[in-house]
Amino acid sequence: MSDKNTKTRDQIDNKYKWNIESMYPNEADWNKDYNAVMQMSDEYSKYSGKLGESAGVLLEAFQEKDKIWQVAEKVYVYARMRRDEDNRVTKYQAFADKCNALLAKASASMSFFTPELLEIPEDKLLGFIKEEPGLKIYEYLILDILREKAHILSKAEENILAQMSEVTSATNDIFTMLNNADIKFGTITDEDGDEVEVTHGKYINFLESYNREVRKDAYDHMYEAYKKQINTIATTYNYNTKTDVVSARIRKYDSSLAAALTSDNIEKEVYHNLINVVNKNLYTLHRYMQLRKKILGVDELKMYDVYVPLIEIPDKTISYEEALDIMRQGLAPLGEDYLSRMNKGISEGWIDVYENEGKTSGAYSFGSYDSMPFILLNYTEKLKDVFTIVHEMGHSMHSDYTREAQPFIYGGHSIFTAEVASTVNESLLMQHLLKKETDINMRKYLLNLYIEEFRTTLFRQTMFAEFELLTHEAVERGEVLTPEWLCNEYEKLNKKYFGEAIGDDEYIRYEWARIPHFYNSFYVYKYATGYSAATAISNKILNDGKTAVHNYIEFLKTGESNYPIELLKIAGVDMSSPEPIELAMKAFEKLVDEFERLV
Repeated sequence: MSDKNTKTRDQIDNKYKWNIESMYPNEADWNKDYNAVMQMSDEYSKYSGKLGESAGVLLEAFQEKDKIWQVAEKVYVYARMRRDEDNRVTKYQAFADKCNALLAKASASMSFFTPELLEIPEDKLLGFIKEEPGLKIYEYLILDILREKAHILSKAEENILAQMSEVTSATNDIFTMLNNADIKFGTITDEDGDEVEVTHGKYINFLESYNREVRKDAYDHMYEAYKKQINTIATTYNYNTKTDVVSARIRKYDSSLAAALTSDNIEKEVYHNLINVVNKNLYTLHRYMQLRKKILGVDELKMYDVYVPLIEIPDKTISYEEALDIMRQGLAPLGEDYLSRMNKGISEGWIDVYENEGKTSGAYSFGSYDSMPFILLNYTEKLKDVFTIVHEMGHSMHSDYTREAQPFIYGGHSIFTAEVASTVNESLLMQHLLKKETDINMRKYLLNLYIEEFRTTLFRQTMFAEFELLTHEAVERGEVLTPEWLCNEYEKLNKKYFGEAIGDDEYIRYEWARIPHFYNSFYVYKYATGYSAATAISNKILNDGKTAVHNYIEFLKTGESNYPIELLKIAGVDMSSPEPIELAMKAFEKLVDEFERLV
């Protein structure tokens, strides 16, 4: 499927669409569940003031709470994914909007729960766990709530915050609609002389073009569009950041960073370790940029030159079916059970493959506890797209193992651990491709691709993490995030990370404005830490065989049954130490060394 013009959704074969109908074959059932959550939320107040009466009442309240959220999650996921199929469809815009109200109502109805739980004397609460076997499953959750006792507000205050959640999440929705439904980037002339629209899905392919004018035109069109919207986007992001800061203060955290890390029980040192270790190793990235400049033979390296592969190979398209076969080969070290589960998921309709008009850009794995672990793609038949499938499949397989092994309350994942599952897959695929490659030119290409994965995941996401830290600390000092301040700070960071090889650039200062992850604050650092952990785990799998595979699969089954740092120890990695990041930096340096020798 190599049509340059973006298709409408009804022009795409159903075999390339996810089986979202499996969630609600009849949308009347969606409305039924929606109304059921509304009703159950209204009735949940019957437990208010009674949690400490007995172990039995507490267990019942926990179980009813889980039931409400389990159905609400399914309702929300369906609406959100339907909207993502085509953001222009007003019916599913309305579904998603209704779900925001639903989640806010559910949160408000249960907002008394945690404050009231904490009013129960601790010895009495722990006694309930011993007395009622059914509460044993909630022991970790209860102890985790006790850990956060200092940051839980009164019942009345928690209720107010819960009711405000629909408003405080608005900045994310505003940016999503602007970025996916409204903003347009115009058309450019591609390598074949055809007039082609610049879209989110096509943009990276344009930047990988060997025609420098195509790269420049796509880059200019992209950032000119964001430049025109910069005041709106800066205002949106400013209030998004203010929301984080105000929320942290309300809950008595010493910073918005501390508030963001607390759910995973992550110390701030982990975040700072990442930035510090990467900063100390920027010299290798600078050396790679100088090498890139030399190989491209340009007088001045521009940011639109950063993504083009340095080794040119025949322009080969990889069909979706071929990509699946490559994935199966690359993930073979994970064992038969992993592969059979994966193949079953593919055949049952986990994956939505191609870009269509209005479809949400990028790629993700998403689903509810009761649904398939769906995958959204915008597949363009390039080798990098194969890595995207493998990445998202890592997330979905993580969900598949976890939901089978864990109850609903522990059936999700921290992003801190989720990014490990996806990146282990990428690393295994790359090692597989390098091992079987006999053509020296292709080996150089793959090495360059591997270097780029390090650059875009470990270095780039750390740069984003540093930017988020700067913006939140500025707001905490009482400053306003003006367009000029945001653009200037981002430009300085970009120069620090990329070094002297990059020439002056009038547009890169606007790049922050197109990053959706900034609306889920202090999120992107987990990509970088996850990449570091995954590098270590994939090496264990390839070197230690069955024992490492067993430990890794056991890790995949754990969900949120413990804190991320402890769960990763099951797979043999300690992320409380800077060592995994330092080892990843050494691995990056070795790749650059080998690549430099070969070219």
